[in-house]
Amino acid sequence: MKIKKGKVILAGAGPGDPDLVTVKTLRYLQQADVILTDRLVSPVLIEQNARKDAHIVYVGKQCSKGIHTPQSDINALMAELALKGHLVLRLKGGDVSLFSNVLDELETLKKYHIPYEIIPGVSAAFGAAAYTGIPLTARGYSRGVRFLTLYDLGTVKHTQWQDWAETDDTLVFYMSGQKLEELTQKLIRIGIDPEKGIAIVQQATTPFQKTTIRSFYEINRKGLPGFGYVPTLIIIGSVVNLHKQYAWIKENHAAESYFDNHKNTFQYAAG
Repeated sequence: MKIKKGKVILAGAGPGDPDLVTVKTLRYLQQADVILTDRLVSPVLIEQNARKDAHIVYVGKQCSKGIHTPQSDINALMAELALKGHLVLRLKGGDVSLFSNVLDELETLKKYHIPYEIIPGVSAAFGAAAYTGIPLTARGYSRGVRFLTLYDLGTVKHTQWQDWAETDDTLVFYMSGQKLEELTQKLIRIGIDPEKGIAIVQQATTPFQKTTIRSFYEINRKGLPGFGYVPTLIIIGSVVNLHKQYAWIKENHAAESYFDNHKNTFQYAAG
C-alpha cells in the first residue's frame, strides 16, 4: 500500500506583532490542516487567521503551564502528520534559520522523504531594533552586527570575551536574559568602554514591550534592573545610545506575558 504524503511548511512567524508576518506564511496559515506552533509565535496571529477546523498543537519548549515538548517529539509528530497526508505548518517565532532547531526538523523530513518549504520571518533582533529605534548598524557607530547566544557560558574562551569587549560591532544576544549579570560583569572586568550602551528589550514588538537602557558605567555603579522571565533580547554597542533620540513607541510596562495569555485555546503536544 502506497503511503500518501502531505507537506510541511517551516515558517518564521516574526517576533510578536502579528502584523509582522510574511504574506506567504499568512497564506499557508489560512490553508494548513495542522499548525505546530512555538511559544513565541503570536497567539493572535493564529486565532485570527487559521482555518476554523485546523488542528492547532502547541509544541513550545517551555511556558507558564510548565509544559515542555522535547524536540524529538516535535520531529516525530511533524512526520506522522505529514505522512498521513496533512498540510502541516510548523510555525517558529522570529526567523526559521536563526537559533532554532530547524536542522533537526529538516533531517527528519529528509529521512522520510517528506516534501517541505522554508519561509523566512522577521527575526527578534530586527523587530527589537525597529521597535526601539536602535539601528543595528549606522555610520559612525557600527559597521557590523553579530547575533549570539550564551547557552553555555563555560564554552566562551577569554579571547572571545576580549573580542566582544573591544569590537565596534553591535552585539545582539538571544536567549541570554537569565545570564545578563554574568555577561555584563565579565565585559566590565575585561575593560569594555563604559560609555557603550546596553538595551534590554523584553517582549519586543508586543503590547508589553519594555526597553531598559543603561551604559556600562551605570551598570558598574548601580547594577542591573530586575526583570522576570519573559522573552528578552540584549543589544550592546554604541548604537544603543540612539534609542533616546529615535524611539517612536510609548511602551506599556505591564508585567504580563503576551505569549502565554491565549494558550488555553491550544492543544498541547505534551500533557
